[in-house]
Amino acid sequence: MKFSRVLVFCLLLVATGRAEGTRTWQQTKYDEFEKGTARGVAINSDGSLTLANTFKSIHTSPSTYLWDLASDAEGNVYAAAGSPARVYRITPDGKASIIFAPQELQVQALAIDGSGAIYAATSPDGKVYKIVHGGPAPGRTPDGPHATAEVAAVQEGSKPGASGEKPRVAVDPSYSANLFFEPKTKYIWTLALDKQGRLYVGTGDRGEIFRVETSGSGAVFFKSDEAQIRVLDFDKSGNLIAGTDGSGLIYRISPQGEGFVLYSAPKKEITALAIDAEGNIFAAGAGDKRGAAPSGQPGLPTGVVTSGTLPGIVAQQGQAQAGGPVPTITPIPFPNVVNMGGSEVYRISPDGSPKTIWSSKEDLVYALAFDQTGRLLAGTGNKGKLYAIQGNEYTDLSKASANQVMAFARAPQGGVYAATSNLGKVFLVGAHPVAEGTYESDVFDAKIFSKWGRAEVRGVGDFELFARSGNVDNPDRNWSPWKRVDLAKELPIDAPPARFIQWKAVLHSGNPAPAINYVTLNYLPKNVAPEVDEVTVAVGARVPFTTHTSNTTQENAAYESPVPTVSDKHSIVVKWKAHDANDDQLLYSVYYRGDGEKQWKLLRSEVEDRYLNLESDLFPDGGYTIRIVASDAASHSPDDALTGEKISDRFEVDNSPPRVEFTNTRIEGNKLHLAFKAVDSFSPISRAEYSIDADDWQTAEPVGQISDYKIENYDLTVPLPAPTAAGAKDAAVDEHTVVVRVFDRFDNVGVNKTVIRAAPTASSH
Repeated sequence: MKFSRVLVFCLLLVATGRAEGTRTWQQTKYDEFEKGTARGVAINSDGSLTLANTFKSIHTSPSTYLWDLASDAEGNVYAAAGSPARVYRITPDGKASIIFAPQELQVQALAIDGSGAIYAATSPDGKVYKIVHGGPAPGRTPDGPHATAEVAAVQEGSKPGASGEKPRVAVDPSYSANLFFEPKTKYIWTLALDKQGRLYVGTGDRGEIFRVETSGSGAVFFKSDEAQIRVLDFDKSGNLIAGTDGSGLIYRISPQGEGFVLYSAPKKEITALAIDAEGNIFAAGAGDKRGAAPSGQPGLPTGVVTSGTLPGIVAQQGQAQAGGPVPTITPIPFPNVVNMGGSEVYRISPDGSPKTIWSSKEDLVYALAFDQTGRLLAGTGNKGKLYAIQGNEYTDLSKASANQVMAFARAPQGGVYAATSNLGKVFLVGAHPVAEGTYESDVFDAKIFSKWGRAEVRGVGDFELFARSGNVDNPDRNWSPWKRVDLAKELPIDAPPARFIQWKAVLHSGNPAPAINYVTLNYLPKNVAPEVDEVTVAVGARVPFTTHTSNTTQENAAYESPVPTVSDKHSIVVKWKAHDANDDQLLYSVYYRGDGEKQWKLLRSEVEDRYLNLESDLFPDGGYTIRIVASDAASHSPDDALTGEKISDRFEVDNSPPRVEFTNTRIEGNKLHLAFKAVDSFSPISRAEYSIDADDWQTAEPVGQISDYKIENYDLTVPLPAPTAAGAKDAAVDEHTVVVRVFDRFDNVGVNKTVIRAAPTASSH
């Protein structure tokens, strides 16, 4: 059913009444809508979908590249082509004929004067030909064979003769062409005619603009210090506006040839110009200036690269003129160029002030023109998009079935012709919207098998909404069929539960014109239990108290940065990693169990962080394991909540220091016989040290040398320290203090001391 009224279907649910776990997929912004596929639907920068102007292909050329367009008063459009070089005449109903087929590689630019004569510029070895209908063209015949020599009744597609000569083409015999002007330069990029019928020729290599009189005589009109003059146009005062490649300069050149730089663009090349009735100059810039050719080393414009060097192309062209094989190296547009810095469109007001009104990091503007409503059209690559720019707003109007939109020309009844490259086609942009347009959204991945709820749509006019779902990311692989969404009854989407979903809008013309501003799909993912990926326990460490972790986890949370710890002998830190495929809020419970115990004891509940600091004194000496239980109850009703858990590896706690027991310690002459025993209640002894009379600590090795028991015996004889001067006066009293300290595996230390006196001698009585 169709209907035309303001629609606000499926009012937003208030938070208190909303089912736990319900999610939404919302599209209301340009960047979101741009990911979808539009057919006859325009995507506006304000985040709305409307019907687009008609956009249809009227001719597909055998040439790969269409570089320029010009149209006459009858609505015929002429296309400058390359690979092969041609000028095509295409009638409004799409019938095409070849009217010019030179031996140069490209026909690069076109212009039509008031009498209907067509000027065609070729590259490389730039020449300008004049093509007229119904009689011989004025000018001189160029040296060597020329396309008009092929006008004899030759059928298109004739094969080369035995001599291997170039195959002839069927050129419309009612047209004739002669060389009109030769600037003796490599490239001609642009042509423009003034009100007096004089032709202006923008060239490459030396950055010169030639002015050619109607007689065909010409001279340099303006010389730039840039390498390439890329585009030309006239303002309403008769000044010539020129854009360059190199520094991205826009010149205003008076009828006397005096130049003034209106603007130095941030981009390196000015690729297109358009001037409105108020005198505003619109210019497109492309390319990063950091990639500009050094001074004195002219290169091809940003929009053109070659498969060989410029001298190589010229040399091969010379071979072709000398009768050699036709070269295969040709200038090609942007698709083989990467990282050129995107594109921008500038507006220079009549007072000279510039402003950037549009920019893109991906699309490159090749052409600018105005439609019948005064909107600025921008033809771009390398996705073949056509934009309409008006004020501070813009619209993604259409997408051509070709890579680059290269040129525009006026069409009958207020339309605009558009030429493309890769493939070489001519399209007609109509003056009115299509009667019906379709927009398909991007495929939405809910990540989890989900149940679909209602659609919320805000729009105006006559439109319909459809939806389909599937469990693979490609809708062509056995998804459900499109089902219409009953917006009026606010019913749930009629699509089977699945992981992926897509919606489609069909807009119908009417009054008011249809527009969609907002589409939201509600869905409920099937709840999946959270997973605890890892549990680690560090005895003698803790997490600083200023550290916090999120309690909302996604599937990649298991790979996040580790939680930092610091050393603390009296602490135990438990850390864990967890994720929840539903991205639910998780709370954790921490349990412990000692060796030989059967039941888990709760340490903490409703922990939000993914770590817990514990006092080691809470754990008597022994072995333990920790159990982490993650719950998504905070995001679900009690009946739907799920948990996941993981148990740590066994760890040991030893808070008790070892004991030192002296056994048979005595003085034997000038040596000390040191014998003692180290005893620990839980872990093996790791090392022992002794000090005599507060001297430096010395290592004591156990009997057997390997320290790996909870009880270790030590028996060693070591030299006594030399008596001090004070002690020498009282040699009869020989006394020494021995201190022993031992460490267990957990660095608990036990210390003991003994005082040893030498046995009295007979002379002391």
